[in-house]
Amino acid sequence: MLNSGYEMPIMGLGTYSLSDEECYNSVTALLQNGGRLIDTAYMYGNEAAVGRAIRDSDVPREEIFVITKIYPGEQFAEPEKAIQDALDKLDIGYIDMMLLHHPGENDVKAYLAMEKFVEDGKIHSLGLSNFYVEELEEFLPQVNITPALVQNEIHPYYQEQAVVPYIQNLGIVVQGWYPFGGRGHTSEMLGDETLNEIANAHKVTAAQVILRWNLQRGVVVIPGSSNPDHIKENLDIFGFELSDSEMEKIAALNRDEKHDWY
Repeated sequence: MLNSGYEMPIMGLGTYSLSDEECYNSVTALLQNGGRLIDTAYMYGNEAAVGRAIRDSDVPREEIFVITKIYPGEQFAEPEKAIQDALDKLDIGYIDMMLLHHPGENDVKAYLAMEKFVEDGKIHSLGLSNFYVEELEEFLPQVNITPALVQNEIHPYYQEQAVVPYIQNLGIVVQGWYPFGGRGHTSEMLGDETLNEIANAHKVTAAQVILRWNLQRGVVVIPGSSNPDHIKENLDIFGFELSDSEMEKIAALNRDEKHDWY
């Protein structure tokens, strides 16, 4: 349950780096396997594919939760146009949640414009991506609607052990992108000895352990995939639970090792 009064699924699909066709097929696979949360962005260039897959599915629109983002630069400078462009490209009636992709010039202006679309019912909830403690302390006093979500890079090697509870204590949900470490780091993370020991004990995969670890920290997960089998596997994380000692072992893997620049 978000502070905006809307419910959001705790497990979904990130569409970063998926081409138009890949994105359409991945969203279709997610919906067919019971997933209902989709994360896209202007910068991913696949909002139209997300919308098309949703319109072509037989899943009722109100069951699906779509997150998209507007980007610093031109979009923050002309936010009303950027927001309308997202609505037009998705073409699904309304946007469940819109985020600022990361801090930048005119970010407050852009957020205040998104607030107007919330008043009109075109966007249901607002959020931020790549905002940490200092950025939030500066940003939050300047806006009217408290963000419902902050989406940051979170994985076993970059756990944000202080940031996650800070955000959650503000009544804001935390969502993690790059749960498997991101491009170029996935094989190392999924090969991690500790994670595989825990996975073997539960007869699951290392990927499922990482997703389950996030959920038990109260972190919503949006792993990216273009593989229907992986999408199905990623949704299957509710049949086991990590013990306190297993959670502690994963906590010990933290290296504060960030894999992307924001």
